[in-house]
Amino acid sequence: MSSSGISTLDLEREDQLLKLFPEPVRLHLLYKFTEDRSKSFSDRFHGAGEFIVVVYLASGVARGAYMSKPPTNQGSDEKVFLFDVTTTNATKFSPPDDCKTALFTGSTLEFGKSLIFRKVDPPYFNWHVFFSSGDDFDTGWPDHFITSQITSGHAGFKDLELFRVSGIGDVLPSPWREVSWTESTREDFIESLVSHKVCVESLSSVRVLLLGPTGAGKSSFVNSVRSVMFKRTTHMPDSGAGAPGHKLRSSIIRTGRGGPATSLTFCDVMALGEAESAGLSVSDALAVVKGHLPDGYRFQSGTPCHNQSSGYRAEPGIKDRIHGVLFVLDARKITTYSDDLQKTIRTLQDKISDLDVPQIVLLTHVDKVCHAVREDVKYVYTSRTVMDKMQKAAEFVSMPVCNVLPVRNYAVELAPDCNTDILLLSAVHTLLQAIDDTLDDQCVSSTVE
Repeated sequence: MSSSGISTLDLEREDQLLKLFPEPVRLHLLYKFTEDRSKSFSDRFHGAGEFIVVVYLASGVARGAYMSKPPTNQGSDEKVFLFDVTTTNATKFSPPDDCKTALFTGSTLEFGKSLIFRKVDPPYFNWHVFFSSGDDFDTGWPDHFITSQITSGHAGFKDLELFRVSGIGDVLPSPWREVSWTESTREDFIESLVSHKVCVESLSSVRVLLLGPTGAGKSSFVNSVRSVMFKRTTHMPDSGAGAPGHKLRSSIIRTGRGGPATSLTFCDVMALGEAESAGLSVSDALAVVKGHLPDGYRFQSGTPCHNQSSGYRAEPGIKDRIHGVLFVLDARKITTYSDDLQKTIRTLQDKISDLDVPQIVLLTHVDKVCHAVREDVKYVYTSRTVMDKMQKAAEFVSMPVCNVLPVRNYAVELAPDCNTDILLLSAVHTLLQAIDDTLDDQCVSSTVE
């Protein structure tokens, strides 16, 4: 919800109110009595659009009405409805016909006899609000909403606000992947990562390699996962852009700053180039996957590693190898990546598959391709645009769509966001499950042999 000030409508009641609409919408605060009492209320109905007016009672109930067009003294609005909202419930009332014309005449906004907002001009700047439910007409208000009058000086009145209602657009009626966007979900994901144990006793941590073109968001993803665990945004150097000669860098994910290590380690390398002559080569990437190259190894474009390279491991152990690969791609660029990059990634995908290493595609910047997701990432699995980008990413790397995970990395934020955390942690959880399944199969196979 965007606004010119801080709304009295808290998140719990806002969530309940939004459930009254058949499609996802956003609310924009246009007028707030306690802050704008000396300003014109009528001027806030500028332009076409949908509006709701809400009055807040000290009891915790918010009551009001919805209009699908600005109130006028002509014509009816068949979409008008009345409502009351608490932190746990929202009720929608279909008003009688005389209420379906929202009238605004001078200082009075009325919905028939059901709901009347009357402005008292200077020096008081008060609103008188009338809720009626009588024998002569059926408003739909509950029986205990008897005819009443409240003003700003009344103990039962807290505030009055006007909102513009706008559609989010590009949103499907139901998600194609179910996610519970709650604080408890985030905490469950964090606990799952903290308590995760690798199924192979000789491994205390799994190593995950991030591969992708410049600017895709490899280093940002690592920083974002660290931010979730640290409960604050963190920043580390980027390994994929800038001058040639980038190092292989391992980042252990810890439970917090100075805390114990989790079982997850990310390995970041220089970016993949558009061709073998630029960026990380296929041979160097495979050398990392096989465990031949040590942490800190410096890559050189056009100069692949060999068995005489500094620190080269001729016979790497299971702790040295990569146990999972993330191909990181930018949702904004998925349709404009070059054929050379596609060829490089598909070659890597085929050769890494031969090594029996699980692979997942991480699709970043999904908030930059869909307005709804930019407002709140909880719409990521109902966005038509994101779904299309995920399908195109799957085609680009020649993998199933189920292997594509959308994420939003932290960029300018100073503090983590619950829904963004959940999306990031969901990707980590899926990755660890894929690695567990692969290692478990390998252990069973070696036992049988």
